[in-house]
Order: sequence, then structure tokens, then C-alpha cells
Amino acid sequence: MRIVLVLLWLLHWLPLPLLALLGRGLGMLLWPLAGSRRRIALRNLELCFPDWPEQKRRALAFQHFQWLGRSLLERGLLWYASPERLRRLMHVEGPASFADTHAGPVMWLVPHFMGLDVAGAAVQLFIARPGCSIYQAQSNKVFDAALRRARLRYGNAKIFARNETAKPLMRAIKDGMGFFNLPDMDFGAKDAAFVPFFGVPAATLLAPSRMARLLGMKVQPVIAEMLPGGRGYRVRFHEPWAGFPTTDAEADTAWMNRWIEDRIRENPAQYLWVHKRFKTRPEGEPSLYA
Repeated sequence: MRIVLVLLWLLHWLPLPLLALLGRGLGMLLWPLAGSRRRIALRNLELCFPDWPEQKRRALAFQHFQWLGRSLLERGLLWYASPERLRRLMHVEGPASFADTHAGPVMWLVPHFMGLDVAGAAVQLFIARPGCSIYQAQSNKVFDAALRRARLRYGNAKIFARNETAKPLMRAIKDGMGFFNLPDMDFGAKDAAFVPFFGVPAATLLAPSRMARLLGMKVQPVIAEMLPGGRGYRVRFHEPWAGFPTTDAEADTAWMNRWIEDRIRENPAQYLWVHKRFKTRPEGEPSLYA
């Protein structure tokens, strides 16, 4: 793992267009080698876009792997490049200053697009309000330490492992930190509801609605897009959702999924298709990935 981290550090010195080209090449290499992930991506696309011809879904999955390769290599850029360089590469759109002008709690809602880590850096580089988030602790201690160091290197954030209690996170939000929330992964049926995602019931955490209602939070979606040819990144701060949350957490969660679907349709190749989004099934239903 130390060799991988050294490689990422060395690669971050390259111009982004060259790094992007290498990342695309890595993705093309992974396409035949990462068979299980390729099958997951193709199955997800089959479930979400059943009306598409198979050839179109395979072409999109192949594009996705190229963006995936870029995201892996460009992580070194996000982890090690200077803040000044990153600011030059990020093209910020929308009301990014909302969290600094709004007096109450704020949740940045960030779906799993390839530019997810770009969005995390942008929140720290362009917004004065400090932020906090939850992350998945890594089994490899060297990589876990590197990940934590990278995400905390600007000095204005806190991160909490998913296996910790929620109390430190809630305290940080009450102390004024914005919450960087990733709402669209399958973490099992606990604290989740089966709501449609492209028409397929998907276990989706109810936390965005419940937390927003409990703490009086305004929810502002943020989506980062990787631009072709290594031209940088577009980070879109959307308008905070009006009328969210309601008193019906399940209805809110279904509405959230529909909103995410619309963003995916705008840029389908950059969504995280290699994750088993439909892994958890309602009781009695067979696996969709058999």
C-alpha cells in the first residue's frame, strides 16, 4: 500500500491532461481485468435502463470504467496538490456561499458521482464554514491514515468512522459545522426504506430526511463533474431544497432518489455503477446479482 501512495504522490505532479489520459488508460485496462466489477456495472445498468439496447449499456459501462480510472489516479492530485492549484482546476457554479450566509445547520447532500472527492475538497476550499462527514474506515491502517490525513489537511473539517456512535457527529453539527452527507449507497435494511431507484426498490437510508427534520437543517445538493481532456472539474452547488424535509421520511427519501435519478440522466457515465446499489432485498426476494 505504501508503494501505491508513493505512486499517487509522484503522479500528482503531472499536468492534469496527461494524468487524465493515464487514468483513461487505467480504466481501459481494468475493463477486462476487473470482471466482478464490470458485471456489477452491467447489471446495474440493465436494472436501471432496461429499455436500452445491450450494446448501448456496454458502451456506457466502458466509458464509466475510463472515468473510474481517472478518479483513482486523480485522487493523488486531490490528496497532495496545493490548495492554489486545486482552486484553479475547480470551476464552481451556483450558490456556494449559502452555507456561509445561512444562520442555521446545513447539509451538503452529495451523491456518488466520480467527482465525489472533488466535491469534498471544494467544500473546504471555497466555503468558510467548517464541515464534517462520515467515512468508511479502511482495513489497511496505512491507507486509512493516508485517507484521513488527506481529507483533514485543510484544518477545517472533522470526519467520523461509520462504526462510531452518532453522538460526536451530532455534536459537531450543533456546534455549527456543515454536514457532508453521502445518501445513495446500500448499507443494509437498518434505518432504511425500500424506495424506488430507477423503478427498482433500493434500500436507502432515511437519515437525510430524519436529520434535517430533527436539527432544522437546510439541504443543499452538491455534484462535481470531471471535465473531458483534463480540463478540470465543474462543481455545482444547487439551490437548497425547498419544502424538504416533510413529516414523511419515506416519501422524502423517494423524492430524493428521483432527484438523483435526474442528475444521473444528465451524466450517466460518471455515476458509481460498480457499487451493488441493489444488494439488500426485501424479505423473501432473491439477489439481483446472482
